[in-house]
This record gives sequence, structure tokens and C-alpha cells, in this order.
Amino acid sequence: MSTHSAEVLRLPDGAIPEGCRSWDAGQAARWTRGLPPRWVPVRARESVFVALPVASVAGAGLLHRSGGLPAWAAALVALHLVWLVLRPEAALVLAPFAVAVVAAQGDSAWPVRLGLTVALVGVWAAVGLRLAARKRQRAAALEAAGGVTAGVPLAPGAARRRAERGTFLLWAGLVTVVAGGVLYATADLWGPAEDRQVVPAAGWCLAGLGLTVLYSAARARRRAVGLRRAPVPVLRVLVRENADVETEVFAADDLAALRPLFTVSTTELGGPADDDEEDEEEDDHREDHPEDDAEGDAEGDESLRELISRIDAESAGPLREAVLYGSPCDGAEAVLLAAADKAGEPPVVEASVGPVRPVTGLAFRRRARAERGKALREARQEELRGAAVAVVVAERTGSADPVTVRRWRAGWADWCAVGLALLLVLVYWEDSGWWRYGYGLAATALAALMVPRRIGWRITADREGLWFNGLGAARHLAWEQVRAVECQGARLRIHGRQSSFEEWRVASLRWPWLEARFGLLHPYERTAAEITAMWRDPQARPSGPADARRRGRALWPIGVVVGVLGAAAVLFLP
Repeated sequence: MSTHSAEVLRLPDGAIPEGCRSWDAGQAARWTRGLPPRWVPVRARESVFVALPVASVAGAGLLHRSGGLPAWAAALVALHLVWLVLRPEAALVLAPFAVAVVAAQGDSAWPVRLGLTVALVGVWAAVGLRLAARKRQRAAALEAAGGVTAGVPLAPGAARRRAERGTFLLWAGLVTVVAGGVLYATADLWGPAEDRQVVPAAGWCLAGLGLTVLYSAARARRRAVGLRRAPVPVLRVLVRENADVETEVFAADDLAALRPLFTVSTTELGGPADDDEEDEEEDDHREDHPEDDAEGDAEGDESLRELISRIDAESAGPLREAVLYGSPCDGAEAVLLAAADKAGEPPVVEASVGPVRPVTGLAFRRRARAERGKALREARQEELRGAAVAVVVAERTGSADPVTVRRWRAGWADWCAVGLALLLVLVYWEDSGWWRYGYGLAATALAALMVPRRIGWRITADREGLWFNGLGAARHLAWEQVRAVECQGARLRIHGRQSSFEEWRVASLRWPWLEARFGLLHPYERTAAEITAMWRDPQARPSGPADARRRGRALWPIGVVVGVLGAAAVLFLP
């Protein structure tokens, strides 16, 4: 998405600190060059934040059972998977200690000790490079600021809100530490001998994850408070909100928003909701002027709908001028005084609720490829919609027997997705122990709820709108209530404007490179194109109503069959 300079929402001159410099492209490029080598993990995807803790717990159990390490030592080594990406400060201090622990374990086979030592040394070197890069970035940002500093602006109520930074992490860390302690204390209660060998290390690792989260909470709060204790460096930049509802920061002269420097999750500070006295005044005003209350609610609903529509369309918000408070670097905190996203409104103060995440060269190239792929998909969808309009109009007007109802249903892609899920269940099947029954019955209950819809979904279009079958009665969405029809990646989604029908979606397997290589067309793309054609062009819609039989039968009988068969397999098969 390109943005012309005339579209940039500017800050009032009085809101910019005196002497504040612009962070131009040349200085920003120096800041970007300060990043560590590309093989050092700096910017991880969201899925990694979930996968790494799970992998570390599993790795701790494996090292304790098969590697010959004590439970606590196995957890210490495995936690470096998490620290490498999320908490490099911890790895820098504890990696040498972990190497010494591994070397002292004479009961372990020497190939295991050698492999772990090499891995830990690699982790230590990577985090050392990453922390050194942070110093270079801070120095580059300070040089760009030219010694100009200013106090962080505080919106009404922000003095109380600033202490909230790290609160969620604090409670999450405490819960995780307690869970790890309980798991370790109950290790002897686990039935199979293999479980008793794995559980102590898993408990230690889970407690270590909790301590890591507590450490993150403490650092985040200390840095957030430190920004407000004294004047900090300031820089003029451009910002916008991306499709992931993160704030992207650009150089002040990057008017086309071509190269984001970093992203940071922020929240707007201040406002009536943060001040008790203003709350009381607002309540009194609402009692005296209910029409203003209704108008405000309407504006809030409209803003929320605009945000949801933008997220659904994967588009970015407007480019805005802002003042960046602080020295940005990997993992830092930041405060922004930015122009509002609508012209004529006062500036807003936005504080980080997550660390600064630099956009590396690899992430930038991945982003560019994704944008090109999105453009190609949109162009192909427009072609498909044009063809679909011609087909459905011809079916309705050029035939002696016009189409009264159209239907789309699950196909080979949905059946393949269910088959792959079943294969994964069989791969992780346990032969004995209570784990088999717990895992098997949980998987059966999940399959009974999800499989019927995956293999039996049906969309029926008539002259009034769309009908969607489900476990129970079919749901209806009128044509005028359709908000968007999308085929994004492996998902087919239809959004509605009704509060009772916000979204319908289904997902399946997809290999874009295979489709491009052989010229294949995924069924979801054709379905989305045809439904969109009918939604946009009333002449393309079916001519008749859909009776109860054509709307699609309830799928709960399939769920019952899946549940019964799955439970029988878990309880009675050897």
C-alpha cells in the first residue's frame, strides 16, 4: 500500500517538542544496519511464541529420560530454546552455567554432551551478537535525535495506567510457576513409568517458563516507568496501524510507507474512561443530553466497524505524523504522540504494550512477497468474479428453466484436511496408560464437533440471501446484510452485518505453489467468486426461494456417529 504525502495526517506545530529532529531515511538506514546477522533470531512469528514453550517442555522431558540429565538440568538446557528468541539476556548469563552442568554429567553419553555443548555455545554467541546490536541501535537513535530531549506527555488518567504495563505478564508468570510446581510435586502419581521419568523435568521447565515471564514483566514495567522519570530523546517519525493492529514506524521522509523500521503494539492513553471525575461529568451530561449519548455510541460503533473492515481486508490505517519518545531498539519500550486517525481531532498518546520488534531484511522481503501474492490473488479473484457473473446470469436469463437455487458444499480439499488430521491422531496414539484415554476421548469430542461441519458444510443461495447449515438449524444471512466474502489462503470467510451473524468460515488444505505450477483452482476461490458475483449483482442471484430441504440438513447425527465410533475405538480397541 502506497501513501502519497498529501494523505499524511500531520501533528499541530504546538504538539512537537522544540528542536525535535526528523528521523530521515539516511539515519534510519544506519539504525537498520545495526541489526545482527540474519541467522540471529530477532523477529519471530506469532506461532513461534506458542511453539517454543511447548518444544522446550517436551525437550526437557526427552533430555531427562533419554539424555541422562537430572530433571532440573534438562529443564535448564531446554529453556535456552525460549531464551534465544524471547529473553536473550537470560541466555547470556545462564548459557555458560548450562555448559558447565552438561560437562559435569559423566553419566551421559559423550555424543549427547558434545552436541548440547555445541548448541549452548551457539546460543550464547547468537544472543551476544543480538545484545551488541541493541547497543548500536540505541547509539544510532541517540545520534539521530541530536541531544534533543523532552518529557513524555501524559494524557488524562495516564498516571494511573502506566503501572499496568507488565501486570498481565506478572499474573501469567505466577500461575505458570505454580503449575510447574504442582506438576513436579505430583510426578509420583503418574501411572506409566515413562510418564514418571518425563514429568519432573516438565515441571521444572514449566516453572522456569513462569520465572521467565515474571522477569519479562519486571523488565517491561521498569523500562516503561523509566521513560517517564526524566526527559528522553525525541524523534519525528511517521506511523500507521497495520493489518495485525500493530503500529508500524517509518522514517519521517518515507511518505510512501515503503520500509517500516519496526513494529510495536500500543494502546491509546487517556480519555474520559481513565479519569473518575470526568466519568461522573460524562454521566451527568448523558442524563441531561441523551441525544448526545446516542450520537457518541453511533460514532463508536462506526469506528469499530471501520476497524473490523480494515482488519478483514488486511489493509493498513492512515499514515500519521508522530513524535517518538525514547531510544528505539530491539526489545525497548516506546511512547508516541501521534496525529489522530481522523483529520481535525486532537493528537493521541500511545504507549507500548509490547517490545519494539525491528523489521529485519528477511521480514521485509517476506512482507513484500506477501503483498505481491495478495495483489495476484485479488486480480485472479476479479477475473473469477467476472466469469462467475457471466455464468450465473446466463443460467438465469438464457435458459428455459432458470436456476432457482444454487449450492456449494464440502469437496476434496475438506476431505483431505480431515484425513490429515486423522493421520496425526494415529501417529500420536499411545498404546497404554491413562494418557491414551484422556487424549483419545478429548480428540473424539473435538472431532464430533468439528468433523461434521468440515465434511458436510453447505451454502445455499436463493433470492433472499444465503443459508448455512450446521450442527443444528440452518442460519440465514440476507443479501443486504453481507459485509464481505473472502478467500484468504486456506480460509473461506463470509462476514455479516448482523450481531447474530458476524462471520461464517471454513478452512482446508492448500498448496499455492502447486496450484500455480499446474494451473489448479482451489474450490474455495470459485465459491468465493460466485457468491461475491451474486452479492454485488442482484441480476445474478437465483430466482426462487429455498425450502427447508434445500437449506441443508442438521449435521448433529454425523457428530453422534463420529463420537460413538471414536469412543469405542479408545475404550475397546487393543
